Amino acid sequence: MKKMNAVALFFALVLFLAGCGNSDSESAGGDSDSGDTKTIEFMHLWPEGTSPAQNKILNEIIEDFESENPGIKVNQEILSNEQYKNKLKVLASSDELPDVGMAWPGGWLKPYVEGNMFAPLDEVLDDDFRNKFVDGTIEGFEVDGQTYGLPTDLNIAMIFYNKRIFEENGLEVPTTYDEFLDVVKTLTDNGIPPIALGNKERWTGSMWYMYLADRIGGNETLVNAVNRTNTFEDPALVEAAEEVQKLADMGAFQQGYNALTSSEAESTFTSEQAAMYLSASWMLPTFTSGDNVTQEFIDSVDYFKFPAVEGGEGEINSFVGGNGGLFVSENSDVKEEAKAFVKYFTEKFGERSLDEAGIIPAYKLNSDEYDLPEMYLKVLEDLNDASNITLFADNLMGPKTAQVHLDMIQALFGGEVTPEEFVKAQEEALEEEAEE
Repeated sequence: MKKMNAVALFFALVLFLAGCGNSDSESAGGDSDSGDTKTIEFMHLWPEGTSPAQNKILNEIIEDFESENPGIKVNQEILSNEQYKNKLKVLASSDELPDVGMAWPGGWLKPYVEGNMFAPLDEVLDDDFRNKFVDGTIEGFEVDGQTYGLPTDLNIAMIFYNKRIFEENGLEVPTTYDEFLDVVKTLTDNGIPPIALGNKERWTGSMWYMYLADRIGGNETLVNAVNRTNTFEDPALVEAAEEVQKLADMGAFQQGYNALTSSEAESTFTSEQAAMYLSASWMLPTFTSGDNVTQEFIDSVDYFKFPAVEGGEGEINSFVGGNGGLFVSENSDVKEEAKAFVKYFTEKFGERSLDEAGIIPAYKLNSDEYDLPEMYLKVLEDLNDASNITLFADNLMGPKTAQVHLDMIQALFGGEVTPEEFVKAQEEALEEEAEE
């Protein structure tokens, strides 16, 4: 896993497309036009209901693109995160991918590239355009020297917390994991749910596991297990699983967490019914100016880095994160038009997303031109100091192994498997994938 240029990240301003929309699919645009009109089918996961600012920018960019390119129309299909990923697999199996869709770097990308499903985009990446992106973001979409996605944003994960709840319970921000456990114990003793977690989608629980693996074994331990230069049965990865179950056993997470969505957990946190919430920088717009949160909450929310584990190999300036982007289908009937649209979209989104949606893009901008809330400045400072950013596990892994990982995460949090069974299942899945 490449280390990103942290200095470039700070001076260039960066983010990811996130992780979770609502559970309902939406569509926009009409049927394909007849005659000489060419229609680009665009599948994405920015619904108006849960991603209003992104959706607004997206629709305006599409309108501008259509205006500047007469004879080209862009139709949209809008899904939630899990719906999107599941449908993409189905469409890929029948060679019916949309002309343009959202993509993630790393292991997620490789099967689509190896199956000749995504088109190389290097022809739209001249030196001038390539240099407009933050260092390391385009590289994540490269396979065997070719580029199969253009990045839109980048996120890092952190633990958000409620300052008022902390103050009322005499708590200080923890910098070590032992201090963090003391915070959890104090809150449970006082009858306050320490952590809001909605683990129904499982990637939410994966972030807890990934950070514990990072802090205990160092940032390369899990990555090397996925890359097969290490085993997933490494003692540090077992210990991380043990710590997850210890947290669950001590009541760290809200009741019913394995059956709750990330949106339900977010609501628990924003309504100040839980003290902490592990999420990522995609929450900054909601937590600094969201229409559905109170000013009292906005005044109370802050975040801290995942604490360092005493005696562990990891350190506090290593982050879990990732970025998203757009692909073009290799079998698209409008491939050249789709490539032009992807280039146009990533450039326009990069120019507008921070100012209009509070999203830190993978596109280089001058931070001095923006009046940013304090938490944004704090994120940028942390990016400046970042020693490493490890891709979210379900992006780092290939699709089959990622599915096993996510299933085992939910089983681990639910106490349905032992830590040893948890790592063994993933080791077997990685071995099987390597042999294919």
